[in-house]
Order: sequence, then structure tokens, then C-alpha cells
Amino acid sequence: MNEPEPIRVLLADDQELLRGSLRLLVDSTPGLVAVGEAGTGTRAVELARAERPDVVLMDVRMPGMDGIEATRRICAGPSGTRVLILTTFDLDEYVYAGLRAGASGFLLKNTPPADLLAAIRVIAAGEGLLAPSVTRRLIAEFAQFTQFDRPRSGPSLDGLTVREREVLTLVARGLSNLEIAASLHVSTATVKTHIGHLLAKLGARDRAQLVIAAYEGGLVSTTQRRP
Repeated sequence: MNEPEPIRVLLADDQELLRGSLRLLVDSTPGLVAVGEAGTGTRAVELARAERPDVVLMDVRMPGMDGIEATRRICAGPSGTRVLILTTFDLDEYVYAGLRAGASGFLLKNTPPADLLAAIRVIAAGEGLLAPSVTRRLIAEFAQFTQFDRPRSGPSLDGLTVREREVLTLVARGLSNLEIAASLHVSTATVKTHIGHLLAKLGARDRAQLVIAAYEGGLVSTTQRRP
């Protein structure tokens, strides 16, 4: 039986020491391989286009083009590369913009190595890295940064069924599939089916993008709280 291809990871951070540490971590982990390092957003975009990595670990603050714009350009390309943003507690205002730009999730830079490696695999598998606890925290942060660069209009939710809108609302409020199933008195398999339909109808790549669609489509707002 053939071994699966390793997950190809691009490292983008303006701190050379951190990039080196991340590269050592990635290259020493079975099933992962680092395919390049970028110290600027511009270089990250160039390498992403040339190497077509599965996942980019993207810093936010870099000289010249920042990580948000680099994420937008990478995710707009045809390669299917996914971006995992690395941030710090004092950079939370950028998380919303990063997800809007197309990132599939975010992690704090002080995340334990084992959790970072698991996150890379989650992102590479096509899942958004927004665990319920993370989503709840994001909702709180959105409320604090309502003045941040937000669009005047979001995606149309007109094509959604009543049930799909209910599921999307609960996803955006941070509930897990199991919690959604309990709230709506349906099976988790049914919830997964609805989420699949939502991804297709809204052109979203993952759960992270569904949360953004719910906010930008006006289905939920930052003033709402998780029940």
C-alpha cells in the first residue's frame, strides 16, 4: 500500500528564529514537510504560487504586504491552498479580517506544538479550525471591533431553507454539531447534511467561512449571545 503524500506546509513570518523553529517542528513530524519560508507577505504569495502548498502558516504583521492581504491573494488563486493564521492576544482585531480574506482558521502563537501540528492536519483535510470555544471567543471579539473594515453587504442567504438558516445561525453562535442536533431535535448526520448544503449554496470552503457568511449576511450580529 502506497504511503500518502505528505502535507506540504509554507511558513510565513517575519521572525527568522520563529520560522526556523516551525520548520524544524514540521520537518520532524511524519506526514508533514516544509516547502518554503517567507519573511514578507509578498514573498509568501510568490512561494504559494510556485510551490502550491497544502497549508500556509501565516503571520499577520509582516513588512510590506501584511498577512491579511497575502491571505486574500493566496486564497483567490486556483491552487486550493489553505491558510492558517497565527496571531497573538493583542492581534485579535485582525482575526475577522483574516477569515474574510479566506483563511480557514487561526491559532495563537503560544499554542502547544502538538496542537499546532493537529491544526495543520485539520486545515489540510478541508475543515475550518473553529472549534466551538474558539467561535465563542471570536464572537466576543467581533463585538469589540465593530468599526473594523467590514463590508456594507454580505452574501445573499435568500436561497437557504428555513432549516438551513437555523443551522447556520447555530453554527455562527458557536455550537458544535452535537449541540445543534440536540437543539433542533435531529441527528448529527442530519446536521452534517445541512452543513454540506450550506457550504455548497454559500460557496464556503469550511465552517470558518460559514460563520463569516452568517455575520455578513445579517443572519446574526455581534450583539447576539450564545444561548
